[in-house]
Amino acid sequence: MDFSYPISYDWTTDEIVDVIAFYEAVEQAYDKGIERDQLMSVYRRFKEIVPGKAEERNLANEYEELSGFSAYQTIKKAKSLESGDKVKM
Repeated sequence: MDFSYPISYDWTTDEIVDVIAFYEAVEQAYDKGIERDQLMSVYRRFKEIVPGKAEERNLANEYEELSGFSAYQTIKKAKSLESGDKVKM
């Protein structure tokens, strides 16, 4: 990618790796699709690191500005699907 992922310098290395895994899962949903359960698993971990709605929204907005991929719309679609379905944006 030609951009930097939005992260917080307060996070541990493991947390940064897990947040980047979430961003990459969103990208995969746009690229070739990703299994809903896999996406929701990385999203749940992301929410452990970023529990607040405001911080989540700020990170998602910054990520969308940088990448063109909407984490919000991807998760919204995933929540509307059932286990075993594929999320394709």
